[in-house]
Amino acid sequence: MERTDRIEEEIKKVVGSLIDNGIKDPRVNGLISVTKVDVSKDMKYCKIYVSMIGTKDVEEAMEGLNSAKGVVRKEIGDRIRTFNTPEVKFIYDDSMEYGQHIDKIISSLNIQHDDEEEAQEETTENETEE
Repeated sequence: MERTDRIEEEIKKVVGSLIDNGIKDPRVNGLISVTKVDVSKDMKYCKIYVSMIGTKDVEEAMEGLNSAKGVVRKEIGDRIRTFNTPEVKFIYDDSMEYGQHIDKIISSLNIQHDDEEEAQEETTENETEE
């Protein structure tokens, strides 16, 4: 495992814990998970991808997270010893939301398919009885 990979994992843990316990901004609500962290090779920049469930307003929550960037960066610097503490940028990851959308589509297709099969079976039974 590369050094940047280890640092990304550590940042993911630190920020996840901080979101759960340390950010008191009321805009940051619901279940917010850190899904991925990308740190540049020179360790100057860090993109933190977050997903949200049960958050009333995603844009407002992202504003809240981005307003706490200084606190997050300081905490990363305190907990992870590196030469540079990277600049932090939060990015909304909608992959979970997209996955739920796809699941709903598949479920509705399965229900339609089941309904069509039942209708076909009824038609076949009615034709057999005649």
